[in-house]
Amino acid sequence: MNDTLDLFGDDGDGGAGGDAPAAPLPAPSDTASAADPAAGAPSRKKPAGKVVAPWTPDAALVALGQRLPPNLHFGTSSWSYPGWHGLVYDGQYTESLLSRKGLRACGQHPLLRAAGIDRGFYGPIPLTDYMQYAAQVPEGFRFLVKAPASVCDAWLRGPDGAGRLPNAAFLNPEIAIRDCIVPATGGLGLHCGPLLFQLSPLAGVGDDGPAFLARLDAFLAALPPLDPTLTPHACYAVEIRDPALLTPRYIRLLRDRGVRFCLAARDRLPPVARQAAAQALMDDGAPGPLVLRWMLREGRSYAMAEKAYGPFDKIVEPDPETRDAIADVVARTLRTGQPAYVIVSNNAEGCAPLSIARLAEAIADRL
Repeated sequence: MNDTLDLFGDDGDGGAGGDAPAAPLPAPSDTASAADPAAGAPSRKKPAGKVVAPWTPDAALVALGQRLPPNLHFGTSSWSYPGWHGLVYDGQYTESLLSRKGLRACGQHPLLRAAGIDRGFYGPIPLTDYMQYAAQVPEGFRFLVKAPASVCDAWLRGPDGAGRLPNAAFLNPEIAIRDCIVPATGGLGLHCGPLLFQLSPLAGVGDDGPAFLARLDAFLAALPPLDPTLTPHACYAVEIRDPALLTPRYIRLLRDRGVRFCLAARDRLPPVARQAAAQALMDDGAPGPLVLRWMLREGRSYAMAEKAYGPFDKIVEPDPETRDAIADVVARTLRTGQPAYVIVSNNAEGCAPLSIARLAEAIADRL
Protein backbone atom coordinates (compact mmCIF):
# COMPACT_ATOMS: atom_id res chain seq x y z
CA MET A 1 0.00 0.00 0.00
CA ASN A 2 1.08 3.54 -0.65
CA ASP A 3 1.90 5.39 2.58
CA THR A 4 -0.06 8.43 1.45
CA LEU A 5 -3.14 6.51 0.35
CA ASP A 6 -6.26 6.74 2.48
CA LEU A 7 -6.43 3.31 4.10
CA PHE A 8 -10.17 3.16 3.60
CA GLY A 9 -10.54 3.98 -0.07
CA ASP A 10 -10.99 7.08 -2.15
CA ASP A 11 -14.71 7.78 -2.21
CA GLY A 12 -14.08 11.50 -2.14
CA ASP A 13 -14.99 12.45 1.42
CA GLY A 14 -12.62 10.14 3.31
CA GLY A 15 -15.60 8.58 5.04
CA ALA A 16 -15.67 11.47 7.46
CA GLY A 17 -19.39 11.94 7.46
CA GLY A 18 -19.16 15.58 6.40
CA ASP A 19 -21.81 18.05 7.42
CA ALA A 20 -24.75 16.30 5.81
CA PRO A 21 -27.95 16.70 7.82
CA ALA A 22 -29.04 13.68 9.82
CA ALA A 23 -32.19 11.80 9.06
CA PRO A 24 -35.19 12.55 11.31
CA LEU A 25 -35.31 10.58 14.52
CA PRO A 26 -37.91 7.82 14.62
CA ALA A 27 -40.54 7.92 17.31
CA PRO A 28 -39.50 5.88 20.37
CA SER A 29 -42.48 3.58 19.86
CA ASP A 30 -41.01 2.48 16.52
CA THR A 31 -38.10 0.75 18.25
CA ALA A 32 -39.67 -0.98 21.26
CA SER A 33 -40.31 -4.69 21.31
CA ALA A 34 -41.92 -6.64 24.11
CA ALA A 35 -39.65 -9.63 23.43
CA ASP A 36 -36.52 -7.52 23.21
CA PRO A 37 -34.49 -6.67 26.34
CA ALA A 38 -33.98 -3.32 24.59
CA ALA A 39 -37.64 -2.43 24.88
CA GLY A 40 -36.99 -0.03 27.75
CA ALA A 41 -37.04 0.20 31.52
CA PRO A 42 -40.06 -0.63 33.65
CA SER A 43 -41.97 2.16 35.33
CA ARG A 44 -41.55 0.79 38.87
CA LYS A 45 -39.48 3.11 41.01
CA LYS A 46 -37.67 2.80 44.29
CA PRO A 47 -36.31 5.62 46.41
CA ALA A 48 -32.62 6.36 46.20
CA GLY A 49 -30.40 5.40 49.09
CA LYS A 50 -26.73 5.19 49.99
CA VAL A 51 -26.28 1.82 48.30
CA VAL A 52 -27.02 1.14 44.64
CA ALA A 53 -28.99 -2.08 44.24
CA PRO A 54 -28.30 -4.14 41.10
CA TRP A 55 -31.10 -5.02 38.73
CA THR A 56 -32.00 -8.72 38.55
CA PRO A 57 -31.72 -9.83 34.90
CA ASP A 58 -34.02 -12.36 33.33
CA ALA A 59 -32.90 -15.89 32.45
CA ALA A 60 -32.49 -15.07 28.75
CA LEU A 61 -29.95 -12.33 29.42
CA VAL A 62 -28.05 -14.54 31.86
CA ALA A 63 -27.93 -17.30 29.25
CA LEU A 64 -26.68 -14.84 26.64
CA GLY A 65 -23.84 -13.81 28.93
CA GLN A 66 -22.89 -17.44 29.39
CA ARG A 67 -22.57 -17.86 25.62
CA LEU A 68 -19.85 -15.19 25.43
CA PRO A 69 -16.15 -15.97 25.95
CA PRO A 70 -14.50 -14.51 29.05
CA ASN A 71 -12.08 -12.42 27.00
CA LEU A 72 -14.93 -10.33 25.56
CA HIS A 73 -15.15 -7.22 27.71
CA PHE A 74 -18.28 -5.22 27.01
CA GLY A 75 -18.53 -1.92 28.84
CA THR A 76 -20.35 1.38 28.88
CA SER A 77 -18.88 4.81 28.42
CA SER A 78 -19.27 5.94 32.04
CA TRP A 79 -22.09 4.59 34.21
CA SER A 80 -23.87 7.38 36.13
CA TYR A 81 -27.23 7.34 34.33
CA PRO A 82 -30.48 7.28 36.37
CA GLY A 83 -32.32 6.15 33.22
CA TRP A 84 -30.75 2.71 33.60
CA HIS A 85 -33.23 1.81 36.35
CA GLY A 86 -34.60 -1.62 35.46
CA LEU A 87 -31.69 -2.23 33.08
CA VAL A 88 -28.62 -2.12 35.32
CA TYR A 89 -29.84 -0.57 38.59
CA ASP A 90 -32.87 -1.51 40.68
CA GLY A 91 -34.06 1.86 41.88
CA GLN A 92 -33.91 5.57 41.14
CA TYR A 93 -30.58 7.09 42.10
CA THR A 94 -28.87 10.42 41.57
CA GLU A 95 -26.05 10.79 39.09
CA SER A 96 -23.72 11.62 41.96
CA LEU A 97 -24.50 8.42 43.85
CA LEU A 98 -24.22 6.30 40.71
CA SER A 99 -20.89 7.89 39.88
CA ARG A 100 -19.54 6.90 43.29
CA LYS A 101 -21.38 3.64 44.01
CA GLY A 102 -22.85 2.34 40.76
CA LEU A 103 -19.93 0.25 39.57
CA ARG A 104 -20.70 -2.62 41.92
CA ALA A 105 -24.12 -3.04 40.31
CA CYS A 106 -22.62 -2.78 36.82
CA GLY A 107 -20.25 -5.60 37.66
CA GLN A 108 -23.22 -7.88 38.46
CA HIS A 109 -24.84 -7.39 35.05
CA PRO A 110 -24.30 -10.57 32.99
CA LEU A 111 -22.90 -8.69 29.97
CA LEU A 112 -20.92 -5.85 31.54
CA ARG A 113 -17.29 -6.83 32.09
CA ALA A 114 -15.70 -3.43 31.53
CA ALA A 115 -16.29 0.31 31.85
CA GLY A 116 -14.84 3.41 30.28
CA ILE A 117 -13.48 5.97 32.74
CA ASP A 118 -14.28 9.04 30.69
CA ARG A 119 -13.70 11.60 33.44
CA GLY A 120 -9.95 11.14 33.01
CA PHE A 121 -10.12 13.17 29.80
CA TYR A 122 -11.28 16.25 31.70
CA GLY A 123 -8.60 16.17 34.36
CA PRO A 124 -6.23 13.90 36.29
CA ILE A 125 -7.85 11.28 38.55
CA PRO A 126 -6.27 10.65 41.97
CA LEU A 127 -4.77 7.26 42.75
CA THR A 128 -7.31 6.74 45.55
CA ASP A 129 -10.22 7.12 43.11
CA TYR A 130 -8.79 4.43 40.85
CA MET A 131 -8.39 2.18 43.88
CA GLN A 132 -12.04 2.75 44.82
CA TYR A 133 -13.14 1.85 41.29
CA ALA A 134 -11.15 -1.38 41.41
CA ALA A 135 -12.61 -2.30 44.79
CA GLN A 136 -16.17 -2.22 43.41
CA VAL A 137 -15.81 -4.68 40.53
CA PRO A 138 -15.41 -8.46 40.32
CA GLU A 139 -12.46 -10.45 39.05
CA GLY A 140 -12.20 -10.28 35.28
CA PHE A 141 -13.66 -6.77 35.04
CA ARG A 142 -11.53 -4.26 33.10
CA PHE A 143 -11.39 -0.49 32.74
CA LEU A 144 -10.56 1.59 29.68
CA VAL A 145 -8.95 4.79 30.92
CA LYS A 146 -8.93 7.98 28.87
CA ALA A 147 -5.80 10.10 29.26
CA PRO A 148 -6.35 13.80 30.03
CA ALA A 149 -6.94 16.40 27.36
CA SER A 150 -3.88 18.24 28.66
CA VAL A 151 -1.79 15.80 26.60
CA CYS A 152 -4.40 14.66 24.05
CA ASP A 153 -5.67 17.97 22.68
CA ALA A 154 -3.45 20.06 20.43
CA TRP A 155 -5.46 23.16 21.34
CA LEU A 156 -6.48 25.10 24.42
CA ARG A 157 -10.20 25.53 23.88
CA GLY A 158 -12.68 28.19 24.83
CA PRO A 159 -16.13 27.62 26.37
CA ASP A 160 -17.57 27.02 22.90
CA GLY A 161 -15.09 24.20 22.24
CA ALA A 162 -13.17 26.11 19.59
CA GLY A 163 -9.38 25.95 19.71
CA ARG A 164 -7.97 29.27 20.90
CA LEU A 165 -4.26 28.70 21.43
CA PRO A 166 -1.80 25.88 20.70
CA ASN A 167 -1.37 23.54 23.68
CA ALA A 168 2.31 23.41 24.62
CA ALA A 169 1.71 20.21 26.64
CA PHE A 170 0.26 18.28 23.69
CA LEU A 171 1.85 14.81 23.52
CA ASN A 172 4.06 15.53 26.51
CA PRO A 173 5.08 12.09 27.83
CA GLU A 174 6.05 13.34 31.29
CA ILE A 175 2.55 14.70 31.89
CA ALA A 176 0.97 11.53 30.53
CA ILE A 177 3.06 9.41 32.88
CA ARG A 178 2.39 11.59 35.92
CA ASP A 179 -1.31 12.31 35.42
CA CYS A 180 -2.53 9.09 33.85
CA ILE A 181 -0.23 6.09 33.55
CA VAL A 182 1.16 5.97 37.09
CA PRO A 183 -2.11 6.53 39.01
CA ALA A 184 -4.24 4.39 36.65
CA THR A 185 -1.95 1.37 36.64
CA GLY A 186 -1.15 1.69 40.33
CA GLY A 187 -4.79 2.04 41.37
CA LEU A 188 -6.47 -0.41 39.00
CA GLY A 189 -3.84 -3.16 38.91
CA LEU A 190 -5.34 -6.37 37.51
CA HIS A 191 -8.44 -4.42 36.43
CA CYS A 192 -6.50 -2.06 34.18
CA GLY A 193 -7.26 -2.51 30.49
CA PRO A 194 -6.43 -0.11 27.65
CA LEU A 195 -4.92 3.28 28.42
CA LEU A 196 -6.39 5.39 25.64
CA PHE A 197 -4.92 8.52 24.12
CA GLN A 198 -7.98 9.96 22.39
CA LEU A 199 -6.58 12.75 20.25
CA SER A 200 -9.03 15.56 19.64
CA PRO A 201 -9.41 16.94 16.08
CA LEU A 202 -6.01 18.34 15.18
CA ALA A 203 -7.04 21.15 12.81
CA GLY A 204 -3.84 22.81 11.53
CA VAL A 205 -1.57 20.59 13.62
CA GLY A 206 -2.39 17.62 11.42
CA ASP A 207 -1.96 19.38 8.09
CA ASP A 208 1.62 18.14 7.85
CA GLY A 209 0.95 14.44 8.25
CA PRO A 210 4.59 13.23 8.32
CA ALA A 211 5.53 15.86 10.92
CA PHE A 212 2.59 14.91 13.13
CA LEU A 213 3.36 11.20 12.88
CA ALA A 214 6.99 11.86 13.81
CA ARG A 215 5.77 13.76 16.87
CA LEU A 216 3.38 10.97 17.80
CA ASP A 217 6.13 8.40 17.33
CA ALA A 218 8.43 10.29 19.70
CA PHE A 219 5.65 10.48 22.29
CA LEU A 220 4.88 6.77 22.15
CA ALA A 221 8.58 5.88 22.27
CA ALA A 222 8.91 7.82 25.53
CA LEU A 223 6.08 5.99 27.33
CA PRO A 224 7.24 3.45 29.91
CA PRO A 225 6.72 -0.26 29.28
CA LEU A 226 3.68 -1.56 31.16
CA ASP A 227 4.58 -3.92 34.01
CA PRO A 228 3.03 -7.34 33.28
CA THR A 229 3.21 -8.30 36.95
CA LEU A 230 1.17 -5.24 37.99
CA THR A 231 -1.11 -4.77 34.97
CA PRO A 232 -1.03 -7.93 32.82
CA HIS A 233 -4.08 -6.84 30.82
CA ALA A 234 -3.11 -3.22 30.14
CA CYS A 235 -2.09 -1.82 26.78
CA TYR A 236 -1.62 1.56 25.18
CA ALA A 237 -4.08 2.62 22.46
CA VAL A 238 -4.52 5.70 20.28
CA GLU A 239 -7.73 7.07 18.77
CA ILE A 240 -7.56 9.88 16.23
CA ARG A 241 -10.40 11.95 14.80
CA ASP A 242 -8.75 13.02 11.56
CA PRO A 243 -9.60 10.54 8.78
CA ALA A 244 -6.84 11.84 6.49
CA LEU A 245 -4.28 10.47 8.97
CA LEU A 246 -5.71 6.94 9.00
CA THR A 247 -3.11 5.53 6.64
CA PRO A 248 -0.96 2.38 6.49
CA ARG A 249 1.97 4.46 7.74
CA TYR A 250 0.01 5.39 10.86
CA ILE A 251 -0.93 1.76 11.52
CA ARG A 252 2.66 0.58 11.04
CA LEU A 253 3.85 3.25 13.47
CA LEU A 254 1.49 1.93 16.13
CA ARG A 255 2.56 -1.66 15.45
CA ASP A 256 6.24 -0.78 15.72
CA ARG A 257 5.61 0.82 19.13
CA GLY A 258 3.41 -2.01 20.44
CA VAL A 259 0.42 0.34 20.66
CA ARG A 260 -3.11 -0.63 19.64
CA PHE A 261 -5.27 1.12 17.06
CA CYS A 262 -8.57 2.19 18.64
CA LEU A 263 -11.39 1.60 16.18
CA ALA A 264 -13.92 4.37 16.82
CA ALA A 265 -17.49 4.26 15.52
CA ARG A 266 -18.51 7.90 15.48
CA ASP A 267 -19.45 10.83 13.31
CA ARG A 268 -16.85 12.19 10.84
CA LEU A 269 -14.82 8.98 10.74
CA PRO A 270 -15.02 6.16 8.20
CA PRO A 271 -17.68 3.57 9.03
CA VAL A 272 -16.63 0.49 10.95
CA ALA A 273 -16.67 -1.74 7.88
CA ARG A 274 -13.96 0.45 6.33
CA GLN A 275 -11.96 0.89 9.52
CA ALA A 276 -11.81 -2.90 9.67
CA ALA A 277 -9.07 -2.62 7.03
CA ALA A 278 -6.92 -0.78 9.56
CA GLN A 279 -7.61 -3.43 12.18
CA ALA A 280 -6.67 -6.17 9.71
CA LEU A 281 -3.39 -4.42 8.90
CA MET A 282 -2.70 -3.94 12.61
CA ASP A 283 -3.18 -7.67 13.26
CA ASP A 284 -1.53 -9.04 10.12
CA GLY A 285 0.68 -11.88 11.29
CA ALA A 286 0.61 -10.75 14.93
CA PRO A 287 -2.92 -10.34 16.31
CA GLY A 288 -3.45 -8.38 19.49
CA PRO A 289 -6.25 -7.00 21.66
CA LEU A 290 -9.13 -5.20 19.98
CA VAL A 291 -9.93 -1.76 21.38
CA LEU A 292 -13.23 -0.50 19.97
CA ARG A 293 -15.53 2.32 21.01
CA TRP A 294 -19.07 2.70 19.62
CA MET A 295 -19.78 6.37 20.32
CA LEU A 296 -22.00 8.02 17.71
CA ARG A 297 -23.74 7.34 14.43
CA GLU A 298 -22.92 9.17 11.23
CA GLY A 299 -24.61 12.55 11.01
CA ARG A 300 -25.14 12.91 14.78
CA SER A 301 -23.03 15.21 16.87
CA TYR A 302 -22.59 14.62 20.60
CA ALA A 303 -24.97 17.50 21.43
CA MET A 304 -27.61 16.20 19.02
CA ALA A 305 -27.47 12.71 20.49
CA GLU A 306 -27.61 13.93 24.08
CA LYS A 307 -30.72 15.96 23.33
CA ALA A 308 -32.47 13.27 21.31
CA TYR A 309 -31.70 10.20 23.41
CA GLY A 310 -31.97 11.25 27.05
CA PRO A 311 -32.76 9.82 29.62
CA PHE A 312 -31.03 6.90 27.84
CA ASP A 313 -33.54 4.27 28.89
CA LYS A 314 -34.42 2.89 25.45
CA ILE A 315 -32.99 2.38 21.99
CA VAL A 316 -34.30 5.35 20.04
CA GLU A 317 -32.48 5.04 16.74
CA PRO A 318 -31.21 1.53 15.93
CA ASP A 319 -28.04 1.28 13.85
CA PRO A 320 -27.96 -2.36 12.68
CA GLU A 321 -25.34 -1.70 9.99
CA THR A 322 -22.79 -0.50 12.53
CA ARG A 323 -23.80 -3.24 14.96
CA ASP A 324 -23.20 -5.96 12.39
CA ALA A 325 -19.85 -4.48 11.34
CA ILE A 326 -18.71 -4.36 14.96
CA ALA A 327 -19.85 -7.93 15.53
CA ASP A 328 -17.76 -9.06 12.55
CA VAL A 329 -14.59 -7.36 13.83
CA VAL A 330 -15.10 -8.63 17.39
CA ALA A 331 -15.75 -12.20 16.28
CA ARG A 332 -12.58 -12.21 14.15
CA THR A 333 -10.55 -11.00 17.14
CA LEU A 334 -12.01 -13.57 19.53
CA ARG A 335 -11.28 -16.40 17.10
CA THR A 336 -7.58 -15.55 17.38
CA GLY A 337 -7.75 -15.94 21.17
CA GLN A 338 -7.15 -12.23 21.76
CA PRO A 339 -9.29 -10.11 24.11
CA ALA A 340 -11.78 -7.58 22.79
CA TYR A 341 -12.59 -4.39 24.70
CA VAL A 342 -15.84 -2.94 23.38
CA ILE A 343 -17.03 0.28 24.98
CA VAL A 344 -20.50 1.53 24.01
CA SER A 345 -21.99 4.98 24.57
CA ASN A 346 -25.63 5.89 25.15
CA ASN A 347 -25.18 8.18 22.18
CA ALA A 348 -24.72 5.27 19.78
CA GLU A 349 -28.39 4.22 19.68
CA GLY A 350 -29.95 5.72 22.81
CA CYS A 351 -29.12 3.26 25.60
CA ALA A 352 -25.72 1.59 26.00
CA PRO A 353 -26.82 -1.50 28.02
CA LEU A 354 -29.50 -2.31 25.45
CA SER A 355 -27.14 -1.74 22.52
CA ILE A 356 -24.72 -4.14 24.20
CA ALA A 357 -27.47 -6.77 24.56
CA ARG A 358 -28.20 -6.66 20.83
CA LEU A 359 -24.53 -6.61 19.95
CA ALA A 360 -23.89 -9.56 22.25
CA GLU A 361 -26.54 -11.59 20.42
CA ALA A 362 -24.94 -10.79 17.08
CA ILE A 363 -21.48 -11.82 18.29
CA ALA A 364 -22.72 -15.00 19.98
CA ASP A 365 -24.43 -16.01 16.75
CA ARG A 366 -21.19 -15.52 14.80
CA LEU A 367 -19.20 -17.58 17.28
